Amino acid sequence: QVQLGESGGGLVQAGGSLRLSCAASGRTFSTSAVGWFRQAPRKERETVATISWSGGNTYYADSVKGRFTISRDNAKNTVYLQMNSLKPEDTAVYYCAADIGERLPRAPIGWYEYAYWGQGTQVTVSS
Repeated sequence: QVQLGESGGGLVQAGGSLRLSCAASGRTFSTSAVGWFRQAPRKERETVATISWSGGNTYYADSVKGRFTISRDNAKNTVYLQMNSLKPEDTAVYYCAADIGERLPRAPIGWYEYAYWGQGTQVTVSS
C-alpha cells in the first residue's frame, strides 16, 4: 500500500514556474513507477509525465515536453514535477499516482495503470 500527497500548486502568471511535490509513504514506493496526471474542468484526465521506479525511464506528453521535468528522490520518497513556461492551458488539478511496485523497466503511460492516487493540487495559470 502507498499513500500519496501532492503539494506545490497555486496561482501563477503565464510564463512562470511551479514545482509540484508528491510525498509518499509505504514500503513499495521505491519500486513503483510514478506519474503526474491532470484534469481540467469538463476535460478528461490526461497523463502529464511518468517516471520509472529507478528514474531511468521518463515519458512526457507532447504538450509539456521541453517545459516540464519529472524527477524522483527515493531516499526522500518524493517525486517532483518542475513546471516552467506555464501556459493558461496548463490550468488543472494535478494528481500524482503510483503503480503497484513491480519494478517495471518502463513507466506505464495510461492513468488507468496506476493503483494509488493522491488528492490532487490545483494549478491555475493566469494570462
